[in-house]
Formats: sequence, structure tokens, C-alpha cells
Amino acid sequence: MTTGGQGSAGTGDVTRRLEAIVLAGGSGSRFGGAKLTAPWRGGFLIDGALAAAFASPARTVTVATGADGDVERVAAAFAEPRGQTPRLRLIYAPEHAQGLSATLRAAIAALPADASGAYLFLGDMPDVPASVLAPLAQALEAGALAAAPVCGGRRGHPVLFCAALFPLLAGLTGDEGAREVLKGLGDRLALVPTDDPGVLTDIDTPQELKDREG
Repeated sequence: MTTGGQGSAGTGDVTRRLEAIVLAGGSGSRFGGAKLTAPWRGGFLIDGALAAAFASPARTVTVATGADGDVERVAAAFAEPRGQTPRLRLIYAPEHAQGLSATLRAAIAALPADASGAYLFLGDMPDVPASVLAPLAQALEAGALAAAPVCGGRRGHPVLFCAALFPLLAGLTGDEGAREVLKGLGDRLALVPTDDPGVLTDIDTPQELKDREG
């Protein structure tokens, strides 16, 4: 199922109870450590993911931390001057060293019980455009189990999952994230076209950060 809806998100029950997750538990080993708190465009690398998460129609933004102890401080400092502190929820993923899925499990477990769905943002993707967020929510409102942006034929982030998929996400292991869950959805995965490559751009090494900082 492919959708390209524009404008603000719908006003249905699903949209009113969305949450956002920012995965920020990794060690950044390929980067040399402390990747998400590396300097970036006058702030820190994670700021881009935080900005996108707060721009979403989510009620709260749960930042799941782990290896980098400075992430909580940086996230709080980002939220406060923007008036977003009431929406920010900081949690620690105690099993983060087991891989991305462990951080995701901790975040899912921390979501409000009445959540209808959750955006999944990756902390090392700083250029996600706000323009894709409302169409993703509209896709869930229309009956999709999950929705993701697509640019140049490649599926990107963030992915928006309905609550019915939370048990599957909570059962993931290793470092593969939610890819396996998405594979099984067929046409219940809505693909939202975009021309913005920010849905694909992540930072793995100091050289990539330098090359893409402009």
C-alpha cells in the first residue's frame, strides 16, 4: 500500500494517542564512542532526531539511553528551551549492550498503556524531514499496521508502528531492529513517498559526520 497524503495528521483516535521513541542506547563503536553527543551544526548529533520527534504529533517523546551517559543531559538541554520538557521521557535500557533490539524493548515497555502507536526514530539520523510525519500518521488512521517513508526506492525512517505490533517489537533480539517485523506485513505496511534523502541519512563514522555536516 502506497500513500502520499499531505497536510496535517487526522483527528481520529489513533492519531490522538501516538507516541515517539528515539533509540539512543548504542555505543557508537564504529564512530569511536559518544557518537550521539558529538558536535553537530552548533549542537549535538542527536539533536536532529530529537527535533523530528518533537515535530511529530506524538504525545510524548521517549529517549531510550544506554552506553553514552551524556545523552540524557543533552536531550534535556535540547527540550527545555523549546518548551518540550513536559513531553520528554528519559529511560535507561539496562540490556543495551545486547543490541538495538534491547534498547527498543525497553522503550516499548515504557510507553503509556493506552498508546495507539509509536514513531521509531534512530538517534544517528539527524536530517529526517518533518514533512513525512503527518502522512505516516494518516496511513495508520487509514488502517495500516505500520508506515514508513520511501526515497528513491529505499525504505527509510522513521517508521510508525501501531500498538498491535508492540508485542512483536518487544520480542526482537540482536541488532537488527524492526526489519523482521516489517517484512511480514505485506500490504499492511504503508509506504509514503518522499524526495528528501534525510529519511535515509545516518552517521556511522567521524568522516561521515564531517562530510554531511554542511
